[in-house]
Amino acid sequence: MTNQYYLDTSKFLVAADCIIFGFRDKELHILLTRRPVEPEAGEWSLMGGFVSENESLEDAAKKVLFDYTQQRGIYMEQVNAYGEIDRDSGGRVISVAFYALVRLEEFDTTLAQKFDARWTNIKELPQLVFDHNKMVHDALTLLRFKVSMQPIIFKFFDEKFTLPALQDLYEAIYQHPIDKRNFRKKLASMNILDKLDEKETVSSKRGAFYYTFSEEKYMEYLASGKYFSL
Repeated sequence: MTNQYYLDTSKFLVAADCIIFGFRDKELHILLTRRPVEPEAGEWSLMGGFVSENESLEDAAKKVLFDYTQQRGIYMEQVNAYGEIDRDSGGRVISVAFYALVRLEEFDTTLAQKFDARWTNIKELPQLVFDHNKMVHDALTLLRFKVSMQPIIFKFFDEKFTLPALQDLYEAIYQHPIDKRNFRKKLASMNILDKLDEKETVSSKRGAFYYTFSEEKYMEYLASGKYFSL
């Protein structure tokens, strides 16, 4: 789209960078890639790309997410905009960061080889290009706030999950232990989960029952004047 307006104004690039969170082995991970182009080619980086002229910010972010995960319908939320003049040594670039919650059960591991990417434990984050470390910090801060106020944490799972796995995920996000009794008491008081007649038996001989998040029960919970808080 071109017109005769704003001809005398400065022009610069806009990028969409994605902090892609995944959960495995009781730890929170981020998908990183080796930057394929200069400047700083070969250094660790978040996934990202430039916004096209006829593309919205969200569409640009969704395109990045699909390219690297081959998943659609991923939960995604804008984190912040980053516009320091010298933030990108390649030129004047304003980046808008989004975080996304990926279900690792559906992740195609061959994609990691294609993009020279890897899942990295949040506790072992290397030095990333430009201001990407700050983006990760800001995204994790926002994620911690959101999971305490909204049931987005269930987006990490492929529908069903066990209570131990759910607690492990909370502890991975907040990076500190949570009292098991209080955690389950709070969940039970909200009554937003459905218990399945199926157990996960890999982690222990006794096994733990699977649960699913009930959107219907959650809406009833909100309608009663209460709010989500964990």
